[in-house]
Amino acid sequence: MLVYGDPKRRERADILCETIAAQLRALEDRSPGLERHAALVGIFIKAGELVQGLSDLEFESLGVDEISARRETSGVLLLDLARLVAQSWSQGFSGRLVLPDRVWALLKELWAPLPLSIKEGEGYAFYALYPECYMEAARRSGRGANTVVIGIRSIGTSLSAAVAAAIGATAPITVRPVGHPFRRKIQVGPQLSQQLLRDRTADFAIVDEGPGLSGSSFGSVADWLEEHGVSESRVHFFPGHRGELGPEASQAHHQRWAARPRNVVDLDELVLGGGPAPQRLDAWVSELVGPLRQPLQEISGGGWRSMLQGRQKSWPPADPRFERRKFLARTADGTWLVKFAGLGDVGQRKLENARLLAEAGFTPPVFGLCHGFLVQKWVVAEPLAPSDFHRTEFVEHLGRYLAFRARRLPRPAARGASLAMLCEMAVANTGEAFGEAVAARLKSLLSRTLRDDLPVMPVDTDSRLHRWEWLAGKNGFLKADALDHSAAHDLVGPQDIAWDVAGATVEFDLTPQETAALRAVVSDRCGRAVDAELQKALELFYLAFQLGLWTSAKFGAAFDEVPRLDAVVARYAKLLLRRIEGCAN
Repeated sequence: MLVYGDPKRRERADILCETIAAQLRALEDRSPGLERHAALVGIFIKAGELVQGLSDLEFESLGVDEISARRETSGVLLLDLARLVAQSWSQGFSGRLVLPDRVWALLKELWAPLPLSIKEGEGYAFYALYPECYMEAARRSGRGANTVVIGIRSIGTSLSAAVAAAIGATAPITVRPVGHPFRRKIQVGPQLSQQLLRDRTADFAIVDEGPGLSGSSFGSVADWLEEHGVSESRVHFFPGHRGELGPEASQAHHQRWAARPRNVVDLDELVLGGGPAPQRLDAWVSELVGPLRQPLQEISGGGWRSMLQGRQKSWPPADPRFERRKFLARTADGTWLVKFAGLGDVGQRKLENARLLAEAGFTPPVFGLCHGFLVQKWVVAEPLAPSDFHRTEFVEHLGRYLAFRARRLPRPAARGASLAMLCEMAVANTGEAFGEAVAARLKSLLSRTLRDDLPVMPVDTDSRLHRWEWLAGKNGFLKADALDHSAAHDLVGPQDIAWDVAGATVEFDLTPQETAALRAVVSDRCGRAVDAELQKALELFYLAFQLGLWTSAKFGAAFDEVPRLDAVVARYAKLLLRRIEGCAN
């Protein structure tokens, strides 16, 4: 099933350099504390994106990773910033931060009007992966300055600098694995190869997020080292978790992964354990909302359902792969939802959007952001009953909500899937679910329906209008989890607001009359008509995507979760097949 995506955004190197310089100047005027540290980490992440984009640009030109003056300058800049992050963290965010004088010269050397393709670090945006985790893991690893640190682009660019800074190593080398996702290879130029292999006594630290289904990115670097005479005993892995490689990994990679050290410090150890107060999440939250009456309560991975009334059998399904870490914090003033929103610019954008939505009355009130975690009021409310979705007042509220998103929320920087990509996904998922004959009927149907002149205008869609996401509050309807599904780790991304009209039609079983009424409200408040033909095509895409999403969620799901997943998959399959057959006849 096609579910995951690989979104990128376009940036210019000169503009990124200017932004980083301006943020560094502003940082010098900030008072010590968590906010200053969070801002510094955001700058570090942005610099990592700059270095990743520049390195990939050279890779595309040469076809290999190779030494260059620009890459050496990039590495020194990133290492300098990583050392500042390490200093800030180890000092509990206190004291002065003194920028090395050469930072400004390094940024000036990198300034050029070059077009870059930037891949946002998924761990920083979605999965509560902190560079400080890698710094702590590196400190505990026993590795020293005589270690060659190799980062795997994209996110490994900055993570490898975090490791190098913590152990006193020189600036890391980064590589870009290419080829089939399960059989990646790296291409290393002769000069870089000579540099990597120069010291026959050095250890190697391979740094990246993951591993995922195959771990082939980690494996590709270790394979190259082994092929060039580096003994396995000199190879050390710095991944994002302690788990094994996924089911698509080769036997040789499984064996190596089991044999070699995996240096990991996860979020729980970093900020949820018994460390000093400045480095604990509960202390960060207390600074915002007051002293906690009891420890933070974890409600991640579907745990939020325990807060619902009713028996466990009536719970909605959950897909932990796409859930953010979240906790409940209880103070004298009530209960607060503490949810990971993202580090750096990602978290700031979500904070701004959360405030806009809350002030308009569509979501619960927002209190603030503490180094990646958004703090919102926990509203005691009940999920809407099925009959509520057909009430005129709910349809009108939903229309106002979708129009507000389309009109008021900033458009995401990354592009969503094109209609052609959505078509490819829908045909592939349909074929896997029903067979090639049904997929061929869908493809024929879409070829007649889709036109080049369909009016598509991507916006920050909600993209998660499921029934269990809606609450009945004292003052009306509230939307939960409204911030980031158009920028999630899937292939859909930002779409025309017609995508949400299509999603609502599916999720709430709206009648044609109710759908028309919803389109009318959205159109009127957006100032542009929601195209009915586009919406009908997007319903097919929406159903095929949801079918793929929840089908893939069953793999590795807990035993008691499978019946809930089976039920939601069966519903999407039934609706998709009915629409294909109805349109074909």
